[in-house]
Amino acid sequence: MKDDLLHNWEKKSAQNQKKYKDFLKRVDKNKALKVLPALHDEAFEKIDCLQCANCCRNYSPRFKTPDIKRIAKHLKMKEGDFIETYLYLDQDGDYVTKKSPCPFLGQDNYCTIYENRPSDCHRFPYTDEDVLLKRPAITLKNSTFCPIVYYVLEKLI
Repeated sequence: MKDDLLHNWEKKSAQNQKKYKDFLKRVDKNKALKVLPALHDEAFEKIDCLQCANCCRNYSPRFKTPDIKRIAKHLKMKEGDFIETYLYLDQDGDYVTKKSPCPFLGQDNYCTIYENRPSDCHRFPYTDEDVLLKRPAITLKNSTFCPIVYYVLEKLI
């Protein structure tokens, strides 16, 4: 992460939460959507997820039915056994991992089920799609632990 913008990004993100919230309330969504793909690519050029893995260390994706079926098959487990071993239903009624870090995160920060990972993982950090703008609460939370979300928000503002 060789970029002044990224120096102490966690601290700066915490300090800028109100600024981000206000921005997300008033942003011109059409204008922002046009620049998001380029900002997303730029952020991924500067930030190596394998050096970070904060998302896998601290949070769980939702495991939807197709994800559960696909991953259980990949692991040669029955779906019920997969759920019982790794997941629980959270307060929103979503299946999430029982513990952090994610049980599929390897010591090298590689995902051991990468080709079969949940769709939430595949789409994260949502910096190239409208979720970034349409779900401000998620974006604000993600900006506190994902340097890519922080970077994209700073560049958008």
